Amino acid sequence: MNAPTGRLTDNFVLPQPYLLFLGDTTEAGYAKTAFGLADWAPDRCIGELAIGGCTVTAGLTRLSPAEARTAGARSLVIGVANQGGVIGESWIAALVEAMEAGLDIVSGLHVRLASVPALAEAARRTGQRLIDIRTPPAGIPVGNGRKRSGKRLLTVGTDCALGKKYTALALHRALVARGIDADFRATGQTGIMIAGGGMPMDAVIADFEAGAAEMLSPDAPAGHWDVIEGQGSLFNPAYAPVSLGLLHGSQPDMFIVCHDPTRKTILGMESFALPSVEDVIDMTIRLGSRTNPAIRCGGVSLNTSSFDAEGAEALMAAERDRLGLPVADPIRGGASFDALVDNCLA
Repeated sequence: MNAPTGRLTDNFVLPQPYLLFLGDTTEAGYAKTAFGLADWAPDRCIGELAIGGCTVTAGLTRLSPAEARTAGARSLVIGVANQGGVIGESWIAALVEAMEAGLDIVSGLHVRLASVPALAEAARRTGQRLIDIRTPPAGIPVGNGRKRSGKRLLTVGTDCALGKKYTALALHRALVARGIDADFRATGQTGIMIAGGGMPMDAVIADFEAGAAEMLSPDAPAGHWDVIEGQGSLFNPAYAPVSLGLLHGSQPDMFIVCHDPTRKTILGMESFALPSVEDVIDMTIRLGSRTNPAIRCGGVSLNTSSFDAEGAEALMAAERDRLGLPVADPIRGGASFDALVDNCLA
């Protein structure tokens, strides 16, 4: 069951395969689009392109635009999701080179590609397309708070870029594997590229955020689950508004808190301490109960990528005992993740 609302267009398919552009990124959290596509759509990714100063990698072969085009790539996807969603001045030469090599440019950034004169001129000259993903559909209504049929699960976080999308994708895959009717509902640029449609929540005018979430997850059969990708954090000084609008409009029956135990401060805002998991649970229930009084926390998703297997298991066990909730790393899977899914369905 896949509702058509929020799709890029009725029959839109991005030009594939992709060359993933990492720019000059030095913070792995800002390369989440590249990582997400490499992890969840590897069959669509031919390689990666970086420019001077870049210190991150998605683990793909480094290729020039010409090499990627020869290998079959049809587009360069900007794999960076930086603060403000801007196109770096240092990127422009590489993007123009990609168009000259025969690649379309795909971007999920806030800044429109055609608003950059050098890119607009190169597109006219080469005939390559400039494709902006972060474009909300027309006619989004103001949210009405009406209770909708079906079941909904929302991933929420202690911060940005720590696993909300990965957790939602893993939970959706687990539900489908159990024979449960479920959809993954994408709300950010990378999720939309993976799913082929969705709602770019952080590009929606604030008054329509809840309505956009209602469009994204419409009425459904009683046994159907929408697994909704979370955005931002209720505790993020910059991005809390989109998180709240998504929470109210999603009306989740269940939420999973996503957390990186190695992170101590808000990404890019080091003067703000990261909230605790308990704070996020409490705030999500208090605010989410406005549109769904039955909301509850199904457990915690820990990003343990910085730990070895033994250390990760010890940490999850300790948090499980401390919180009295299922705790798992969806990427590691195993019995802990199965228990998390069980609790969501209980």
